[in-house]
Amino acid sequence: MPEYWTGELLCKMHNNGITRAALAEEIGCSKAYITMLLNGTKTTPGAAERLNAAADKLIAMSASC
Repeated sequence: MPEYWTGELLCKMHNNGITRAALAEEIGCSKAYITMLLNGTKTTPGAAERLNAAADKLIAMSASC
């Protein structure tokens, strides 16, 4: 079962046009790994913080363009 934070992150990604591939590239992992984290099949301590920080950075970069 996915954790609560994944829904909030997916909403943030959708509303700002961030793909799983872009998020994976930002944190240096594979798109498949991002998918496993967001679907709840893989858990990693600190994943919520790292993924949200990466999404926030991508949002800030797109806003400055």
